[in-house]
Amino acid sequence: MLARMVLTTSHAIGQSEPPVRDLTIGDLLRQAASETPDRVALIEGIPDVGARRQWTFAEMLTEAERCARALLVRYEKGDRVACWAHNIPEWVLLEYGCALAGLVIVTINPAYQAEEVEYVLTQSKSVGLFVVPDFRGNPMLSVAEEIQPGCPELREIVRFGEWDDFLASGDAYVGEFPAVDPSDPVMLQYTSGTTGFPKGAFLHHRGLHNNAHHFLDRMGVTDGAVYINTMPLFHTGGSAMGVLGCLAHKNTMVVVEAFEPGLVLELFETYQANGMVGVPTMLIAMIEHPAFASTDLSSVRGICSGGSLVPEQLVRTFEREIGAPFTIIYGQTECSPGASMTRPTDSIEDKAGTIGELMPHVEGRIVDPETNEPVPIGEVGEFVTRGYHVMRGYFEMPEQTAQTIDADGWLHTGDLAAMDERGYLTIEGRLKDMIIRGGENIYPKELEELLFAHEIVGEVAVVGLPDEKWGETVGAFVRAAPDHDVDKNELFAYLRERLAPHKTPKQWFEVKEFPLTGSGKIQKFKLREQWINGEWHEL
Repeated sequence: MLARMVLTTSHAIGQSEPPVRDLTIGDLLRQAASETPDRVALIEGIPDVGARRQWTFAEMLTEAERCARALLVRYEKGDRVACWAHNIPEWVLLEYGCALAGLVIVTINPAYQAEEVEYVLTQSKSVGLFVVPDFRGNPMLSVAEEIQPGCPELREIVRFGEWDDFLASGDAYVGEFPAVDPSDPVMLQYTSGTTGFPKGAFLHHRGLHNNAHHFLDRMGVTDGAVYINTMPLFHTGGSAMGVLGCLAHKNTMVVVEAFEPGLVLELFETYQANGMVGVPTMLIAMIEHPAFASTDLSSVRGICSGGSLVPEQLVRTFEREIGAPFTIIYGQTECSPGASMTRPTDSIEDKAGTIGELMPHVEGRIVDPETNEPVPIGEVGEFVTRGYHVMRGYFEMPEQTAQTIDADGWLHTGDLAAMDERGYLTIEGRLKDMIIRGGENIYPKELEELLFAHEIVGEVAVVGLPDEKWGETVGAFVRAAPDHDVDKNELFAYLRERLAPHKTPKQWFEVKEFPLTGSGKIQKFKLREQWINGEWHEL
C-alpha cells in the first residue's frame, strides 16, 4: 500500500481509481443486459411477498426501450418530463426510458403540495407529467389536473396506473433513438436556495452514473450484490446513488415502496441483501424494531448514512448491532451528489467526526470566503469542489449558476469545513442557513417568507435545532405583529396548506426581542445556543 501524502494546504484530489467511464446511462443498461441478461435487476419491495414483481436486466432493457419509444412518440430530445410518484418500479423504468430517449426526468417529492408542484412544472417547462393517484393522503392526480392550466408547457398528464397502455402507444415507433452524449443532461432535481426559490440542478449522464459507481465501490458493495434501496427516488440518494449505482455494478436492486423498518428487515433476510443507504432515523428504527433480533443479517457487507453526522456512540451501535462496516457520505444535489465519503476501514472516530476523503477524481479545497484562496491545513473556510461530478448549472438561472460555479469551475457548496493533513474533511457549519432533517434539506428563507405574509407575524427566524432522531428539527421563533398573539396552531395549519410536512416547524417559540448584529440582522446562532442552554420554552 502506497504511503499517504501529507498535505500542507487545504487542497486535495481524490484517488484515480476506479476510472471515470465516458458512457451514457443507456450504454450502461445495454452493457448490463448483454453481460448478465438473466440476473434479476429490479424487485418491487412491497409487503406482499407473493405480489412482488421483478425484472431481469434483459427484461428491464426491453421495457426501458419500449418506454423510450413511447416518449419519442410524444416528445423530442432535451424535453423535460416530470415524475411525481413514490418508489415504484415504473419510476425506475421511466428514468431509464428518458435516458435512452435523450430526455430529462424532473423529479418531484410526492409530499409536495399544489403550489410547490406548479412551480417545479412551470420553471422546468415540463411537457409531460407522470403521476400516481395518491400517496399517504396526498391526492396527487387530482392536484395535477387542477394545476395543469397554470403550467403553459404541460401538454399531457400520464397516469402510472395506465403504464401498459403508455408502453403500447410507442410500439409502432420505427425511428432511431437520438444520439446521446455522456455530457447531456438527464435529470433535473430541485433544491431550494437561500432566496427561497427552488433551483433546478441540471445533472448529466457522466456525473450521475460515475458518482454512483464510486459510491457503492467505496461502500464495499461489490458487483452482483443485492442492494436495498430505501431512499426516495425523487432524491439523488435513491435515483442516482441507488438506481445507477446498482446498474453500474450490475446489482440486484430491491426498491422499497415506502420505508417501514419491519419490511426492510424482511427484505434483507429474504433476498440475503448486502447493503443499503439510509439516514440515521431509518437505521435506528430498524434496530429498535421487534423483529430485529430474529432477522438474519449475516449477508450485510455495508451500511451507509448521509445527510447528517452520526454521533460516535451511534456508529458503534450500528456496527455492533448490524454486524457490518458503517460509512458516511457527504454531498449535495449539485455534486451528483457525492463529494466525499468515509471508508469501511476508517476508525470509529473518523466515521463519527469527519465526512471522509474526497471521492475518486473529485478535487476539493477549503477556501477563504473573501479571497477564494486555499487556507492552511486545519483552518475553517468554505468547501469548494470541481470535477466530472459538478452539475451543468441551474436550469435557466444563469445568475444563480454563476454565483455557485465560479469562472474556474469550482462549485461553492456554502458549507464551512476544515481539512486535515490526510485530506479528511470535517463540516464546521454552513454559510447558508440550510436545515438537514432526516436527510432532507430545508431552507429557512422559504418558510420565513410565507410566515411573514401572515398577519399575526411581525418578525420570524426559522432555525435548525439539534435532534437525536432527525439530526435537526425545524424551530420557528416568532415575534407577534402589533395587536396580535402568536397562535402556533394557526401558523402550523397555514404552512401545512402550502408546504410538504417535513418542512413545517414542529417547535414554536414566542419572541419579544431578537438578538441582533450591529447591522440589525437576527443572530440565528444565538437563538440556537440559547435553546441548547434551555433558555427557550415551547408554546
